[in-house]
Amino acid sequence: MRTLVTGAGGFIVGHLVKTLEQLGHKVIAVDIKPFEDWHQFSEMSEKFVSDLKLLENAILYTKGVEQIFNLAADMGGMGFIENNKAKCMESVLINTHLLQAAKLNSVSKFFFSSSACVYASFHQNKLDIDPLKESDAYPADPEDGYGWEKLFSERMCRHFQDDYGVETRVARYHNVYGPFGTYDGGREKVPAAACRKIIRAIQNKSYELEIWGDGNQLRSFTYITDCIEGTIRLMNSNYSEPLNIGSSEMISINDLYRTIILINNLPLGKFKFKYNMDAPQGVRGRSSNNQECKKVLDWEPSISIKTGIKQTFDWIAKELNY
Repeated sequence: MRTLVTGAGGFIVGHLVKTLEQLGHKVIAVDIKPFEDWHQFSEMSEKFVSDLKLLENAILYTKGVEQIFNLAADMGGMGFIENNKAKCMESVLINTHLLQAAKLNSVSKFFFSSSACVYASFHQNKLDIDPLKESDAYPADPEDGYGWEKLFSERMCRHFQDDYGVETRVARYHNVYGPFGTYDGGREKVPAAACRKIIRAIQNKSYELEIWGDGNQLRSFTYITDCIEGTIRLMNSNYSEPLNIGSSEMISINDLYRTIILINNLPLGKFKFKYNMDAPQGVRGRSSNNQECKKVLDWEPSISIKTGIKQTFDWIAKELNY
């Protein structure tokens, strides 16, 4: 099967491309980043550097393909999306033009990677929250910028399926992390940032760790292998509504740091948490309700935070020569 995968230079897509190749797909991999900036680089795929915000490029790379996995977006962790709202919104052009191209070139199936950032903020403004179920995206009040772009693009998928017959699948990812992910530079997410900070603190013999907010924020974090398995299961299903792909295991940011320290047999008592209350903090609590995921896919993410964060820490440690 000829499969177009966009955002191919990114963290999640690097893992997805390898899995699709193992399953026998002929992969056309496209990203706007130069090849040297791709997180992983497969020799088996056809690879192109191109800006898919332009309709002519979307039309070009969808010719002759049978399905599309669209994971291309300008995004990062909370620090990035809170300070780059317009840039995040511009990603709407990628999904819009790919859908138009899919219709024009008769692509049979289209996957869009959405985000837990679509969920209404009033469901996430306290610590004693209920896990987010798919219907909690409405009435709409998503993360400003990035969340609105994702929610709008979900609606585009729905209407292109209803009106034009482009079969669509939409996954709402919840905080995906793991090896080969960004861990510095401003686009990293909490698990990778925490690993980096702890490693640097040890290397510099300075055990103070800056945490954004009070550290009590609750999150669930989804390990990359669970994300990829859920993505492929959803694409192969007959389900066309948005679906959570996320871990239901909740942990506070403080406990995430403590977990990383303890599972690596580091001296917890030496570390001092310094709280930056002026930094971007995101919502107070967010976790994935997987009732619909289990019903639709007969599966849910199962990699524990202890298992996933250890593998992530070990990979980042090698990158930082620790």
